[in-house]
Amino acid sequence: MNSGNQNSQNQTSSDFILVGLFGESKHALLLYTVTFIFFLMALAGNALLITLVHLEPRLHTPMYFFISQLSLMDLMYISVTVPKMLVGQVTGDHTISRSGCGIQMFFYLMLAGAETFLLSAMAYDRYAAICRPLHYPLLMNQRVCGCLVSGCWFLGMVDGLLLTPIAMSFPFCHSRKILSFFCEAPALLKLSCYDISLYKMLMYLCCILMLLIPIVVISSSYALILHLIHRINSAKGHRKAFATCSSHMTVVLLFFGATIYTYMLPDSYHTAEQDMMVSAFYTIITPVLNPLIYSFHNKDVTGALRSRMQLGLSLEKIVKGKV
Repeated sequence: MNSGNQNSQNQTSSDFILVGLFGESKHALLLYTVTFIFFLMALAGNALLITLVHLEPRLHTPMYFFISQLSLMDLMYISVTVPKMLVGQVTGDHTISRSGCGIQMFFYLMLAGAETFLLSAMAYDRYAAICRPLHYPLLMNQRVCGCLVSGCWFLGMVDGLLLTPIAMSFPFCHSRKILSFFCEAPALLKLSCYDISLYKMLMYLCCILMLLIPIVVISSSYALILHLIHRINSAKGHRKAFATCSSHMTVVLLFFGATIYTYMLPDSYHTAEQDMMVSAFYTIITPVLNPLIYSFHNKDVTGALRSRMQLGLSLEKIVKGKV
């Protein structure tokens, strides 16, 4: 019996404590309620976008295929972090096991890595559509799109498999309180009593490689697009090109800005509280914004949604008429 209790205590002592997003705030209940609403909005918005792209023939194009993959990543992104935080707030249990922490970190790093490369693939798609319209069906055929998306997921998985086992192998002898609402590598490593300078260097190099290639692809694609736009004399052509690219550029700036701030700026430039707010922005807010950005700025998506709603209403009338 004593042996069982001792084992239970040892197991508990290896758990981490997530301080949560709002800590001891007087308005924690209200703020967590708002977070839950954002979570539901992200689930509904991204699931709706994925469903529309899958069902609507007019959206069966490379651009919308990539958008549906981005929505899938955002759906997984917010599902990896927010439910655990909300359940902890309801139950009062803010602990997370070492294995649970490792799983959460792996999926988070994998999805972040995959999304950086997906955004670069989307920029290349816009370049091919605008600058190489005659060759577009060949450059972005179904096989090429499948290979690009598979490559994004594979590279993201490599990122997670490379960094997570190393981060979780360090001894943690300081406080078990992680100053974040999920197991994020920078926040977790602050608890280590081991010299982590080599790991931080590895993480910094990984970030450079994971960001450098996408940034080069995105910058080159948009430089060529802007060069072409400059040569177009038609005002209508200008508006059409900018409308095609504006949604993607907005998402790129939101995602890359937050990632560079968290993972590449030296610790002296930001506090743990600032890190948590930035993490909340690209973990909770961005998955809510992305479907809105791509739907409100896109006539094809709004048109597809309208036609599906009309189809649903027509079917409902037919069913009621039979009854």
